[in-house]
Amino acid sequence: MTRFIRYFLLSCAALVFVYPFVIQIANSFKTEPDAAASPLSPVPHPATLSAFERVFTGTDMPLWLGNSLLVTLVLTVARVFLDSLAGYALARIRFRGRSALFAAVIAIMAVPGVVLFIPKFLVLNQFGMYDSYAALIVPVIADAAGVFIMKQFFESIPPGVEEAARIDGAGTFRVFWSVVLPMSKPALITLTILSFQGTWNEFPHTLVAVQDPNLFTLPRGLADLVSGSLGAGTQYPLKLAAALLATLPVAIIFVVFQRHFIRGAREGSDKS
Repeated sequence: MTRFIRYFLLSCAALVFVYPFVIQIANSFKTEPDAAASPLSPVPHPATLSAFERVFTGTDMPLWLGNSLLVTLVLTVARVFLDSLAGYALARIRFRGRSALFAAVIAIMAVPGVVLFIPKFLVLNQFGMYDSYAALIVPVIADAAGVFIMKQFFESIPPGVEEAARIDGAGTFRVFWSVVLPMSKPALITLTILSFQGTWNEFPHTLVAVQDPNLFTLPRGLADLVSGSLGAGTQYPLKLAAALLATLPVAIIFVVFQRHFIRGAREGSDKS
């Protein structure tokens, strides 16, 4: 009886979290009158793909997709590489001020992003990068949380492995690239997933980085749709179809790599 109650409560909790996504998917396939008449119904009457057709023909969705794909790929690769380099330096290389630098990384993680809006805008404007792809990429090319994740993982690797490589004549970067990095696959996959997801869904930074509609990424473009740029009417199917298309890449990547993601999190907790 106790087990039944637990499963029942868990099912109710899962339904609370899942049902909004069910509503999003259902309304994406509804007609405009059906969505307005029964927005909470999980079954469209009738089902139609007109909203998805209008997303690609009546909005700048292809442009937003292209911008998001470009920025996300560049930032994901750059973050994984730079965060790994910084994490390895903080974990293995002895230099003056290392502890203070790591404390600064931790402090950056505690600072709310909204506090940096005005400084980011002033810096971008001063350096002439405002309203450009560089403005979308350069200020967020490294991530304090990623540096922390990689540092903690590198510290769990036995130093003896690196010493053996140094005896064979390998330099610091060679040890990092050829020995340590291949052993860090779980942490790298975790960081890749987090970086891809965070960059793909990044909205606040785009507010202060660009104003040109040709540079809008998916979150910025969707915000423009929701704010009423389409004109009169709620147009729920169109907006939710666009949101569904924006959600799919992150969902697919997580489903494909969830086994590695969970394994990396488990191994990291075990080694801690």
